[in-house]
Amino acid sequence: MTSVLKAQKANAMKAESKGKGKRRAEDMDVDDAPTDAPVLKKRNKQRVLLLSSRGITHRMRHLMSDIEVLLPHVKKDSKLDSKNHLHLLPELADLNNCNNALYFEARRHEDLYMWAAKTPNGPSIKMHVQNVHTMDELKMTGNCLKGSRGLLSFDKAFEQTEWGKLTKEVFTHIFGVPPQARKAKPFIDHILTFSLIDEKIWFRNYQIIEKDPLQPNGPPQTSLVEIGPRFVLTPIRIFEGAFSGTTVYSNPEFVSPAAVRSALRREKGDKYGSRKDAEQERNTRREARKLEEDELAVAKVFS
Repeated sequence: MTSVLKAQKANAMKAESKGKGKRRAEDMDVDDAPTDAPVLKKRNKQRVLLLSSRGITHRMRHLMSDIEVLLPHVKKDSKLDSKNHLHLLPELADLNNCNNALYFEARRHEDLYMWAAKTPNGPSIKMHVQNVHTMDELKMTGNCLKGSRGLLSFDKAFEQTEWGKLTKEVFTHIFGVPPQARKAKPFIDHILTFSLIDEKIWFRNYQIIEKDPLQPNGPPQTSLVEIGPRFVLTPIRIFEGAFSGTTVYSNPEFVSPAAVRSALRREKGDKYGSRKDAEQERNTRREARKLEEDELAVAKVFS
């Protein structure tokens, strides 16, 4: 019994000597922390879930492939069957370990809408996609390394409105490739530009060329050559949550493609109605100008 007590006492003294001069992290005061301690940098851990709905065309599919090539931190998923259950997208993003989502929604008459959202709490932006030109269609002379990171260039007009600032922040999280991405290459050789003109967002992709191809041994001359793809985004609504929630911003100048087609059909119908009215008026005037038949007419005298 005495030997056991001696052993326990020796172990207690060893533990006390090891823990001497040390304190737990939660017991330390801020003022007691060393001033020369290294500041931990905030790591960029952005990952984007890319998927679409059923019914997209080949051009939309090629556009998604081009975006996947440009963004090496994208995780592509299969198509979503239902268009009315957008609340499932945050769960899909969580299952794929993604904190951003790009969702392409196809409607009738080849109308394409793009959702850009921060998951799981939002915000989310719904935009109408127009003037789509893929890399295969453009056949530009520019080229960049697959998987390389790109610089983001935003127009100054984004800072003039509140919805522009919010859109810029969301696009920075989605299109900004983190340096720790698994498929990212340690090179920056292209620029993704977002220009705000006529309340529309114009997307362009340029390659950075540091030397003149005609003078490879000459002095460095930085220039830009467009690669593709191209597309134009028209903001429709900005929601507080991810794919749902309160409307934070609504574009008053946006007219849906269905309303445009309805107006064109109504205009054609108005043209047809005006043409029929003119025809009826012409027949009425012709009947009014018609003279009464004379009794001494040739047809009656020599009948």
